[in-house]
Amino acid sequence: MAGWGNLKRIAYFAAVVETGSFTAAAERLGITKAVVSQQVARLEAEFRTALLFRTTRKVRPTEAGQAFYQRCVLILRETEDAFGELAEAAGEPSGLLRLTAPLDYGIGVVVPAIADFMQRYPQCKVDAVLSDQTLDMMARNIELAVRVGWLTDSHLQARRIGTFRQLLVAPPQLRARVERMQVPEDISQLPFVANTVLREPLRWHFSLNELEQREVNLQVSLSLDATLPVREAVLLGAGLSVLPDYAIADDLAAGRLIHVLPRWSLPSGSIHVVFPTARFRPPKVRAFVELLAQRASGERGPG
Repeated sequence: MAGWGNLKRIAYFAAVVETGSFTAAAERLGITKAVVSQQVARLEAEFRTALLFRTTRKVRPTEAGQAFYQRCVLILRETEDAFGELAEAAGEPSGLLRLTAPLDYGIGVVVPAIADFMQRYPQCKVDAVLSDQTLDMMARNIELAVRVGWLTDSHLQARRIGTFRQLLVAPPQLRARVERMQVPEDISQLPFVANTVLREPLRWHFSLNELEQREVNLQVSLSLDATLPVREAVLLGAGLSVLPDYAIADDLAAGRLIHVLPRWSLPSGSIHVVFPTARFRPPKVRAFVELLAQRASGERGPG
């Protein structure tokens, strides 16, 4: 049993069960009642199984018919998804794209990608929420989120688009003191600006050539709840801090910040785009992610 004709019979049968009559099913499908009745009767005859109880007032499924109907619903849903995916794949990006990203990465990378995206696809609009807080995608009807760091939402689908390094940095005012430092423990002598969005803003794991490991627990001098304010505080001389390379690359190149203990490295992180679980993505989502991935792959901090 296979073929397009059988799929049509399944659709006819499901419509009868859902509407409770051959007449209503025919009206929904836009065909005659005789065609619906004939096709359902052929389905029963081929399987030698009664699928419907017929009365003058209503039609309802038998036990076998109800079980078959549940299967039919799944088949029809899969078919609709398949046609939907095919149509979407062939379509041009259009409509409103809702997304979220961290404030610092959003300003530096995502907003330029949005501007490029809207120039390439004028039929698209974008609603972006830039926040260092993790938003509920389902509640906010968000189609994609950029996550910088380490993923914690196991129920979401994810695609890695880049990586970043964490760098210990200081303002030039502290140059004389930081240049004398040889090991991570030395930084405890200086004021430290903590980013409280991080899971462990005061505990840092340093490594030297992947052979020597050091863990340092710092005392906070100033706490802030977002990356950009932390960067600004360090620029103004409030102390040392650990910041992602993409947020401070220009500051390091211009000498506004100093890379402290450059021989020692901190754990690297990943940049992901995450999505609610779905069978396929609209063209607007796929097009934006590809464009963002291209930009992310070109974002690298200093060596």
